[in-house]
Amino acid sequence: QVQLVESGGGLVQAGGSLRLSCVASGRTFSSYAMAWFRQAPGKVREFVATINWSGDYTYYVDSVNGRFIISRDNAKNTVYLQMNSLKPEDTAVYYCAQGITNYYRGQNDLDAWGQGTLVTVSS
Repeated sequence: QVQLVESGGGLVQAGGSLRLSCVASGRTFSSYAMAWFRQAPGKVREFVATINWSGDYTYYVDSVNGRFIISRDNAKNTVYLQMNSLKPEDTAVYYCAQGITNYYRGQNDLDAWGQGTLVTVSS
């Protein structure tokens, strides 16, 4: 059974930075794509970023492109989300998810989710 545990959320001022971590267990981490999603209060969950199995392909939603960096350490079974130049509109619960293939192709490819970590950006 796959387990994903996020950490690193918190309260930060606009313009600041946070790094989220997600530790995976339960199957071979290095074989699968990983993704980060977020859900703001009163809004639907949205895709933020994805990284392929080896870490040499990444993709971001336009609203975070150039500010956030997704990375992974397969030796530590961990995926990261470095968030820079944070804005109040980045406030949300952030979730990591694991795919069933080595590249993320859509939410139907995700079969494991973490419990989420709250990021609050004050203005």
